[in-house]
Amino acid sequence: MLVGVSRQDGPADIAYVAEKVRGLRVFEDDRGKMNRSVSEVGGGVLVVPQFTLFGDCRRGRRPSFDAAADPATAAAVYEGVIKALEGGGVNVARGAFQAHMAVELVNDGPVTILLDSTKAF
Repeated sequence: MLVGVSRQDGPADIAYVAEKVRGLRVFEDDRGKMNRSVSEVGGGVLVVPQFTLFGDCRRGRRPSFDAAADPATAAAVYEGVIKALEGGGVNVARGAFQAHMAVELVNDGPVTILLDSTKAF
């Protein structure tokens, strides 16, 4: 799970995202239907901070990150998401905040889900 934090994010956003991630039925059941949550399959979540999710490329040739939270706020929200997931019984691995990381991602299947606590999409 890649986590981008906006300047407006706070406790309600943390709770919304953590609850959604815990409860989303995106894992297959015995009939191959997406019908089981991460908790039901005994899985875990890798939580990686990714401020570049707020890169706005609509104008010019350089992304604007004006909508992204400042590092102190983003770190607190990022940690809040992790604590909320763990508090709900989800096994969590974490990325390093404000670090250059080489993260490999294998998208197994045709599913990528975007979550936005402001429900903009």
